[in-house]
Amino acid sequence: MNILSSKVGALFIPVSNIESAREWYCSILNLEPTFEIIGGHLCCIPLDNNGLNLVLDSNIYHEDSTYKNPAFHFNTDDIHGAYQFLQERKVEFVTGIENGHWFNFKDPDGNILMVCYC
Repeated sequence: MNILSSKVGALFIPVSNIESAREWYCSILNLEPTFEIIGGHLCCIPLDNNGLNLVLDSNIYHEDSTYKNPAFHFNTDDIHGAYQFLQERKVEFVTGIENGHWFNFKDPDGNILMVCYC
């Protein structure tokens, strides 16, 4: 019996405004922004059918709490299409497409996120 599971259940992102963060993340993930805001500061966005959630949390946000390096990456099977998709949504890029496999960009709060061709 394992006390701790090797399965990750959630990825937390500090955000300054829970409503606008929900809109923005749903926009880049092509999801309807209908996910409930819990307790006025949390929004859980399901990322897959295995229970992995992106948890936006405005209670953990402060100016120094944003990710300066990606803590995870979003998968894509079309790195150029993903770059163009985000470019159309006017995200701020930190890198171009590197080595044909990945790029970094910022969310509205300055968190560094990554997209990777896997």
